[in-house]
Amino acid sequence: MSERARVRPAEPGDYDRIIAVVDEWWERPIRSVLPRLFLDHFHRTSLIAEDGAGLAGFLIGLMSPAESDTAYVHFVGVAPRARGEGLARRLYQGFFELAAAEHRTRVKAVTSPQNRRSVAFHTALGFTVTGPVHDYDGPGTDRMVFRLPLPPRAERERP
Repeated sequence: MSERARVRPAEPGDYDRIIAVVDEWWERPIRSVLPRLFLDHFHRTSLIAEDGAGLAGFLIGLMSPAESDTAYVHFVGVAPRARGEGLARRLYQGFFELAAAEHRTRVKAVTSPQNRRSVAFHTALGFTVTGPVHDYDGPGTDRMVFRLPLPPRAERERP
């Protein structure tokens, strides 16, 4: 078991470290869905996890400019060496706190129907799952859509 990763806010300069590992972590070409603009423009709502070996995980999220009650998780990754230790859950919890501080009352995310691990993970976190939604990202590109209501502030602050 590796040391507990430290989670911190992302910075634009983290992009190069992330993009260098995503294809390896996913075991397939995936970098095209993570352009630099996400770290340039949404680093304040994104998180980085680091351990003694370096980058252990990340979450790229944003507060929706179109839906004032919604926060959106675009991309999450955990290094193979750090999987199974609750790091993805910690990243999501950190994002939920960021979203709540911005008065967001729900979080959304999407994944491909083939990504069964993601569907299981989001379901375990309490997200409702809809899908596959046909042609969600254009013709022939179906997605599973996740939604999670955030508890009211009073419930989050209970001991």
